Amino acid sequence: MDTKELLKKVRKIEIKTRRLSNHIFGGEYHSTFKGRGMTFSEVREYQYGDDVRNIDWNVTARYNEPYIKIFEEERELTMMLMVDISGSEWFGTGEQFKNEIITEIAATLAFSATQNNDKIGLILFSDTIELYIPPKKGRSHVLRIIRELIEFEPKSKQTNIAEALKFLSNVMKKKAIVFVLSDFIADDYKQTLKIVAGKHDVTGIRVYDKREENIPNLGVVQMQDEETGELMLVNTSSKKVRTNYGKFYNEKVDYYKDSFTKSGAGVIDCRVDESYVKKLLGYFKQRG
Repeated sequence: MDTKELLKKVRKIEIKTRRLSNHIFGGEYHSTFKGRGMTFSEVREYQYGDDVRNIDWNVTARYNEPYIKIFEEERELTMMLMVDISGSEWFGTGEQFKNEIITEIAATLAFSATQNNDKIGLILFSDTIELYIPPKKGRSHVLRIIRELIEFEPKSKQTNIAEALKFLSNVMKKKAIVFVLSDFIADDYKQTLKIVAGKHDVTGIRVYDKREENIPNLGVVQMQDEETGELMLVNTSSKKVRTNYGKFYNEKVDYYKDSFTKSGAGVIDCRVDESYVKKLLGYFKQRG
């Protein structure tokens, strides 16, 4: 993709997603994610009516007068976008691929965070960490994130969600709002997710195509595994083949939902041909 075409795509996504974040998601995002809580500000002498639980006993002992700790709300947040860019994301039977919808959702979330004056970071992953952009503020930073989402070419086509979550734990020492965007055709990440969700506010956004849910009866067709590159002839007229595929797919979806809900993380399911706007709004309102 040449520079002119890339800038045109970035601008198109910015116009669409920034409008959404300005007019729809800004307020919802702010009310849903209010900050990391209360942080220590200063100490002052105890006054009648103050909460005795806030007494600073060390300072009180030093001055032989009661002193209390003053706290203030820490409003600044950090949003981390973890985006799966493995081979299976380059799939779509309608007007858009899964990775194109993922890019729009990520951009909308990023601009919503910018409205709240929060930092935004990006992790692009396959079965390894393909790219890490540390959290920063501002429009130019968000536009860089969108550019990378559009044009970055991964070295691997496979997926390892657990590795991406471990990397997040290593680079994010303070609590962050984390969105994991993937089709979640993967497993063996439940335990790692549980550890990460114990520290961070995590939401999984599963983006999928309706044609992935079951194989239609098309006779014998050649199929390619987008992650391994393996070509195979599949007899789709076989009921057993279609049943086994459906079982495999549903097991991955159930594993995703079970892993996230039992870890205390949020889940959003978004089909490529559905409105991700309604899905995100519904999730924000439910949590707000």
